[in-house]
Amino acid sequence: MEKKYIVGIDGGSQSTKIVIFDLEGNIVGEGKENLRPMHLAEGVVVEHPGDDLWDSLCVAAKKAMDQFGVRKENIVGIGLGSIRCCRVLMKKDGSLAQPIISWMDKRTATPFEHDNPEVQYVTSTNGYLTHRLTGEFKDNIGNHFGQWPVDYETWDWSTDEDVLKSYNLPREMLLDPVKPGDVLGYITKEASEKTGFPEGLPLIATTSDKAVEGLGAGLIRDTTAFVSLGTYISSMVTGTAMPEDATSYWGIMSSIPGKYAYEGYGIRRGMWTVSWFKDLLGEKITIRSNYQGISEEEYLNDQAQHVPAGSDGLMTVLDWLANPWEPYKRGVMIGFNAHHDYRYMYRSILEGIAYTMKNNVTNMTEELGKTIDEVIVTGGGSNSDLLMQIFADVFNLPVKRNVVNGSASVGAAINVAVGLGIYSTYEEAVEKMVKVKDIFTPIPENVAIYKRLNEEVYQGLTMHTDKVLEKTFAILHPEQ
Repeated sequence: MEKKYIVGIDGGSQSTKIVIFDLEGNIVGEGKENLRPMHLAEGVVVEHPGDDLWDSLCVAAKKAMDQFGVRKENIVGIGLGSIRCCRVLMKKDGSLAQPIISWMDKRTATPFEHDNPEVQYVTSTNGYLTHRLTGEFKDNIGNHFGQWPVDYETWDWSTDEDVLKSYNLPREMLLDPVKPGDVLGYITKEASEKTGFPEGLPLIATTSDKAVEGLGAGLIRDTTAFVSLGTYISSMVTGTAMPEDATSYWGIMSSIPGKYAYEGYGIRRGMWTVSWFKDLLGEKITIRSNYQGISEEEYLNDQAQHVPAGSDGLMTVLDWLANPWEPYKRGVMIGFNAHHDYRYMYRSILEGIAYTMKNNVTNMTEELGKTIDEVIVTGGGSNSDLLMQIFADVFNLPVKRNVVNGSASVGAAINVAVGLGIYSTYEEAVEKMVKVKDIFTPIPENVAIYKRLNEEVYQGLTMHTDKVLEKTFAILHPEQ
């Protein structure tokens, strides 16, 4: 019997990744294409230029299919995952009425405004890409929360006219909803020519990008916490009902139909800040890493591992992108001494990430009345042994890293595997397709240091720094 394969699409804020898996979750082909720099304008306008999401998908797909080779007829389905919280405005024919609005754009936090007569449909990135791939006007319902009229009980659009009016989105402007694991449509001849995907393959719905990452990481047990190290760093645990009046987290639809994921507060521009710091160092780090034959990230991690836990008092607050309702917030590094160089600064950024996510997860789980016994960490940042150990020490829990750390593509493949009946349950699919690479265990002496620094200093730090930043903001931006 010939082996069968599944394609997972992982559309992110910085790149589009296409990964081809066998039914045991092993990668047999992959392609990646970086997105172009976003268009930025005053008033926190952030847009994807041109038709960048579709163009990058086509290029990445061609790369993956070329690497995969001649076994295209053995591919059984494609799982579509893409960035959440964006807003895509489509004309009647399904083409873009204007550039795709990024989740970082302030407009996505407010109801839709009918200021462009060409707009016929308002959808997510998944809805737009579904149309480009299949010709259907359908969308994955799980990729909608925030400024969308979703009925979380029925996994459908709300039928309450008052709800539809509050979001300023009449039903005729919304695409037909599809649940995770169900068929969105089938790859058209035109899409096949542009991507290399076989014509006629079923395109399967997933859910929001973070929830599908959780599934692909193996987030099944309710005593597990999941941390995704992306441009936006998020945390998540599982549940069986949408919460009411939650303060430290919010509920979203899981990639498993009928279940929910609880998401704690995260870090906007989280791993972006690490890249920003690396770029800030410039040629000095590039030359040194090239001399040793390693990447810049590997060089920084190697240097920072010699810095003691706590970075000798240097702490970083990761507010490099303020929320719209807190425009005064800024990133802060505090506690400098003359001997603090780039190694201390780099480690303090990693520690700031771990402190923040530990506190966010604790706030969420305490409100839920949950106790966690392990953490799964995914995303590009999990390649760092140093950061993984810092997470283990700060959380004082075992921290798992999987063989495939870009887990959104794995989650998309799992939705296909269960949706097409290859595996009968999501638990079975996770057991077969998610493989743990290694587990980091806490170092007791580091645990003791981080616990005191976090609880006695870091948790209260912004109460003091925010007062200064508010005054600065008021002077520089009196009009706001």
